[in-house]
Amino acid sequence: MEELLNVIVAGLVLGGIYALVSVGLNLVFGVLRVVNFAHGEFIMLSMYATYWLFAGLGINPFLAIFLVMPLMFMLGMALQAGIIRRLQNEHNMQLFATFGLLMAIQNIVLGATAGQAKGVDWEFARHVISLGGVNVNVSRLMALVAATAIAVLMHFFLRNTMQGKAIRALIQDRRAARAVGINVERMHMLTFGAGIALAGLAGALFTPIYTLTPTIGGDFILVAFAVVVLGGLGSTWGAYIGGLIIGLLDAFAGYYVDPALKQAIWFLIFWLTLIVRPSGLLGQVGAEEVGFREQ
Repeated sequence: MEELLNVIVAGLVLGGIYALVSVGLNLVFGVLRVVNFAHGEFIMLSMYATYWLFAGLGINPFLAIFLVMPLMFMLGMALQAGIIRRLQNEHNMQLFATFGLLMAIQNIVLGATAGQAKGVDWEFARHVISLGGVNVNVSRLMALVAATAIAVLMHFFLRNTMQGKAIRALIQDRRAARAVGINVERMHMLTFGAGIALAGLAGALFTPIYTLTPTIGGDFILVAFAVVVLGGLGSTWGAYIGGLIIGLLDAFAGYYVDPALKQAIWFLIFWLTLIVRPSGLLGQVGAEEVGFREQ
């Protein structure tokens, strides 16, 4: 029984990591209908920023969040205004643009670091909490807590604030939102910035967990697509629940089957979801179509 509990807890904290990776990607798709292939690279960039703050200024990764997130928010807004907005009527070109950002960011970091792996040696992050025979790493637990908090806060924001209602209006019908006076371009810029800021949050929290390399973003984006498709394109709660499901399946497969098969399991779920329910578990029917109700 203790063994099973450890596997479940490991799956849940891993699912928190996957959910944190996916929620920003899902937010951007829900509003802008942009599948951001560079999302993993923004997480990687945030991890390096957190590392440099830790190594150069002694700022621990949890405090670095308050510097990294605003920086990534501003970067996201600048990229949306300078690149994504100019291609708003060219959906295929937007995909190519985000792929171009992926390659550019990856190669810039590769040149800046000479490809050397980095790591944050922070004692607090290595601490393990033990309760009733169940062990969990503090850093991974913080990722689960952050993912849960983001899901709750996003739900409250979208349901109870004017900006959140404007975002929901954009998700449903862009033309109608513009007709009632919503500044569509401004909301797009803010939403893309928020999605990249969430990548910044994920990157800061992941820095003590993973070894940093310029190509680590590719590992995050693969699982993020599986989570987003499973949970539902454009659904914050879908990203959260999808992340937990993928995390649990990953943990059980790794323990009882073979860790080498985890990516095969991700994409098996990806394919089955697209075949059986393209909108995902909590997604709006039709939202899986790029450009759905986009005018």
